[in-house]
Amino acid sequence: MGILRLVARIMGRISTFRSYQFVLLLAAALAVVAFYYFGSERQNFSSTTKRIKHTQASHNANRNDADLTVDTRLSHPVGSEEQGEEERDEGGESKGLRSRKGDSDSAGDQRYHALMMFTKVDKSRSLQDKFRVAMLSMVQHGQFMEGEVLVLHFVSDQASKELGERMLQEFLLDATFKYEVLFHDVVALTQKLFPIVEAMQKHFSAGSGAYYSDAIFFLSVAMHHIMPESLMRIVQLDLDLKYRTNIRDLFQEFDHFPPEAVIGIAREMQPVYRHTFWQYRKENPQTRVGDPPPDGRPGFNSGVMLLNLGAMRDSALYNQLLEPSNVAKLADQYRFRGHLGDQDFFTMIGMEHPELFYSLACGWNRQLCTWWRDHGYGDVFQMYYRCVGRVYIYHGNCNSPIPDD
Repeated sequence: MGILRLVARIMGRISTFRSYQFVLLLAAALAVVAFYYFGSERQNFSSTTKRIKHTQASHNANRNDADLTVDTRLSHPVGSEEQGEEERDEGGESKGLRSRKGDSDSAGDQRYHALMMFTKVDKSRSLQDKFRVAMLSMVQHGQFMEGEVLVLHFVSDQASKELGERMLQEFLLDATFKYEVLFHDVVALTQKLFPIVEAMQKHFSAGSGAYYSDAIFFLSVAMHHIMPESLMRIVQLDLDLKYRTNIRDLFQEFDHFPPEAVIGIAREMQPVYRHTFWQYRKENPQTRVGDPPPDGRPGFNSGVMLLNLGAMRDSALYNQLLEPSNVAKLADQYRFRGHLGDQDFFTMIGMEHPELFYSLACGWNRQLCTWWRDHGYGDVFQMYYRCVGRVYIYHGNCNSPIPDD
């Protein structure tokens, strides 16, 4: 009623004003009415501004959360849908970072999978420094085509995972390619892996028995049983690497596999297996086992490996060699007792069945360790260590310094 009286009082004075004054006065009256009307909704400039800011903050928070979602896809195709925040499946896989330069998860994307062991990194400054060199050099040289995604897998404990997520946000900042990051829980993988590799651990581990915690060092041996069947190819890489070329080129080496090959791997560049096979060599003086290249069989180094998981699943021969009785038979035949995990297993079966392996050029895993040169093999060391040709990846094994170039 107060509003109506105000309007009536104003209208009573209309006759004394000129027409333009009438218009101005009427506009003022309507403004008063509007103020009281909208005021009943208890909205004002200040509260509306707060609502807008809150909406923007919520939008920004949702946008940023998309980069740290959690995946539950170990037992499902890699392209399956995300399952929400802080969920974990039996395989312990979680998704970390996703490229901001292209977030497409369409079925048409071609994925290149690379896996690294990332355990106890939170406790080692040395491993953190190596990881920095590896990732920054990978990003510096990495180039992928439109519709291609580099999927980085890390087998990790929880503390290292949390550190790794923070480090990767920095290291991947300048990536010009699309990428995804997946973390796999080391405990969950070990539970799956141990029954498969338990029998072979005593032949290729430093201890005298099969230690549960050592099983993860045989992941590459049985990865075709652990990863989903939709994942057909993956490269496994040590942390102590420095890339000098586009990592995409490494994946092209799969195309050079001969028909029966299931794994691509470079030779060992020290006389490690000349030493390990000493008894067999003594009993078989004409053997090439443990001899240097080009005609010898120096064994393998597992710092860079191409695993054709599809071929590993399909190879009856390879899977027979995983059986405990066959592992024990070959270990006895070659008088073999190693301590380097998967590398020893691949070296041993490679002596008997070289057709299972594609030999990577030494430049794809240019090892820099010279430990054996100063421990009894100086006279033959260079025959193993020599690597002719372009270096694509430096491997700073046994804490060897990596060139700055």
